[in-house]
Amino acid sequence: MADSPEELISQLLTGGVEQLDIPDELLDKTIACYEDVGESLLDQGGDLWSVHPQGSITLGTMIRPPDEDGEYDIDIVCHKAISKTSTTQEKLKNEVGNMLTAYEKLKTDDDSDDLPILSINECRRCWTLGYDGFHLDVVPCVVDEDYPPDSILLTDLKLRPWHHSNPKGYAEWFRDQSAEMIRALEAKAEEAGVPAVPNWTVRTTLQRMVQVLKWHCANHFIDDLDDRPPSVIITTLAAHAYSGETDVFTAALNAITRMPDHIIEVGNKLWVPNPAHELENFADKWNEPNKRHEKFRSWLDVLAADLNSAGDTAGRGLDHLVDRLSESFDLGLLRKSAQRMGLEAKQFRDAGKLGMSRKAGALMATSASAPPIWKHTFHGPTQR
Repeated sequence: MADSPEELISQLLTGGVEQLDIPDELLDKTIACYEDVGESLLDQGGDLWSVHPQGSITLGTMIRPPDEDGEYDIDIVCHKAISKTSTTQEKLKNEVGNMLTAYEKLKTDDDSDDLPILSINECRRCWTLGYDGFHLDVVPCVVDEDYPPDSILLTDLKLRPWHHSNPKGYAEWFRDQSAEMIRALEAKAEEAGVPAVPNWTVRTTLQRMVQVLKWHCANHFIDDLDDRPPSVIITTLAAHAYSGETDVFTAALNAITRMPDHIIEVGNKLWVPNPAHELENFADKWNEPNKRHEKFRSWLDVLAADLNSAGDTAGRGLDHLVDRLSESFDLGLLRKSAQRMGLEAKQFRDAGKLGMSRKAGALMATSASAPPIWKHTFHGPTQR
């Protein structure tokens, strides 16, 4: 139950973004698909090949795009355990593409397959396999021998040098930004009787805060997809700026003011460095002739204004708060979140445990100093 405006807003936003989480059933299907892709590459290319997920799915920060037809975007690394001197970017990209094409044909010919591949397309750094409700971005890579043990080199057909990265190291860094997440993962691992569990098995304040920022960003740039900030920039800057706050609203509002502090300049170029690899710049496209950086900063200003306005509105009641936030977030998701909060409040009220906090007009558990809420019946109100 919320006992302050900050917690009221946090519960409302968290309830909304929970509906953008990938459903368990679909998550199981995506895991089965990338494992199947990995087995196929192993069968075709030998034991030098391996596949593992990266990006928001491994962090527990993935959300569905706001439009009804939006698909979950699953990034997977297609790793060949060779050095860059043994191949070229173009050769590696084509090698992966040929194996995926053969895999697609095999799945198409398999009448028993219950999750068919709907499309296969080549992009700048990856191959994309389309499925019903999600797509897999398969990123070819080789070993980065200069930065062991987990760094990799990615293909990028618009760049002459290989692209540096370290998704495993990044996931560890992200986890370490939140003591709450570390505790939750340790508890989860102890419960399961295993040494460790991945980030995506829990949801903490940092993860939910990142999801809320991505949700707002997706709506803000819904008609400007080319200039929408990459998810990894939002995640990295927000994780840098997170200071252990325990509610999503306060965490987001504080992070917004600190995020620009972690954008640096190196040789007249803007950088958002990968904390796990000093040579990877997440903001490399900001240095091309465009206004993406300016639009990112403008979006932060809009987000700050929206959250501050929500804070001013929270004391007027949940309905006014939903109306205000619906200008920037999805109204349908907010209403469902509010309905669930209202149901929980009714359950407490029916049990005679809910009062009205005088300090903020927010619902809280009844105490000796809080006036009781009247229980409504068909015969008029009776005091509980």
